[in-house]
Amino acid sequence: MNIKDMLKKEFIIENLKSRTKKEVLVELSDVFSHGDIDRDALFEVLLEREKLGSTGIGDGIAIPHGKLAGLEKLIISFGKSVKGVDFDSLDGKPVHIFFLLLAPENSAGQHLKALARISRMLKDVSFRESLLKAETPEDIYNLIVEKDGAYI
Repeated sequence: MNIKDMLKKEFIIENLKSRTKKEVLVELSDVFSHGDIDRDALFEVLLEREKLGSTGIGDGIAIPHGKLAGLEKLIISFGKSVKGVDFDSLDGKPVHIFFLLLAPENSAGQHLKALARISRMLKDVSFRESLLKAETPEDIYNLIVEKDGAYI
């Protein structure tokens, strides 16, 4: 399972406009709207997951995620906020880097592996700094694919 198989360049937002948690979830979800995904169901799944506990894991990172009925494969969107967004993060700090992961309803193993892979990549401080400095979706995509390739 490679991140490049789940993340497309058009799923990357290099400068999020959102100022709140809900706005971020909508903006990151909207990149999928041109497919067969029910936008309202998707948003509800993400909100329900956030009620269990924030997916803002600290160090300026959030990985909102959920399982969606009717989805055929794992998909990921990425967003970056220069100013940062209050995402009820575990460390109380604003979030700048967002990976949104959606999985098919019956994909527990794949879902958890993808979350673990993204988390492992983001433990690298220099990688996070490179993501924050990247200016285009293509630059961000290339950084992510290169970092992900280091784990093969």
